Amino acid sequence: MALRKCACIDTLYTELDWLDRFQAAKNDGFEAVEFWDWRIRDLDATREAAEKAGIAISGFNGDADYSLVDPTHKQKYLDYLKQSIAAAKKVGAASVTIHSNALGDGGIVVNHYDNLSHTVKLCSMYDTLLACAELAEKEEINLNLEALNITTDHVGNFLATTQMGAEIVRLIGCPRLKLLYDVYHMQINEGCICDTISNYGDTFGHIHVADAPGRHEPGTGEINYTKVLAHLEKCGYTGRVGYELFPETDTATAVKAIMEHSPKA
Repeated sequence: MALRKCACIDTLYTELDWLDRFQAAKNDGFEAVEFWDWRIRDLDATREAAEKAGIAISGFNGDADYSLVDPTHKQKYLDYLKQSIAAAKKVGAASVTIHSNALGDGGIVVNHYDNLSHTVKLCSMYDTLLACAELAEKEEINLNLEALNITTDHVGNFLATTQMGAEIVRLIGCPRLKLLYDVYHMQINEGCICDTISNYGDTFGHIHVADAPGRHEPGTGEINYTKVLAHLEKCGYTGRVGYELFPETDTATAVKAIMEHSPKA
């Protein structure tokens, strides 16, 4: 079965008005779309546009101004996550993406928490994730925990390796809590993409794709996406592959490259 392709419409189709991006993504062969901040969108109109186009909404970010690594943020984090889950249900999305640290404009990490030890950050993240997992089970929504690169786009982010994220997901043992494996971020932080997929692919709930360096479409950087995506299929991954990338020139050229580097059905 071919991997299900999901377009991030905060980076692709940006030349179009928001509500026109759903039909454009459907026309290009994407099965779903995703985006970043639900707070700035008209959720009723967004759902209507997706339903009219016949395309699924995979999910969006769910943590905004709060951090898993800050023990004083636990209740505020959970309260906001509840709002995000309600928004996901309103648009018919199956998942919400979460992070270790709050992200500001441009994905800048708001607080590096240099005053907290690694132990406190790790214990706080684990403790709050336990509560998040309970909430996800109750609300029947999927949570995808994303590690980010810490040299190029998200300096100061705590969760930086697939191993840490995957092992926490395994320890918690909740089928509603998975890892979002972003190939671009993890190529920068750790490399060894296919070995990582083999070792931790059982914990993946969503995939993000962009080439490195540059964060553009497959074929513009050093990652062999034909091999990577084929290996994902070989290892039994059945979730969505989200193309969260910035076109090097324009959306049409990027989409052509996406399709050319995808495994054939």
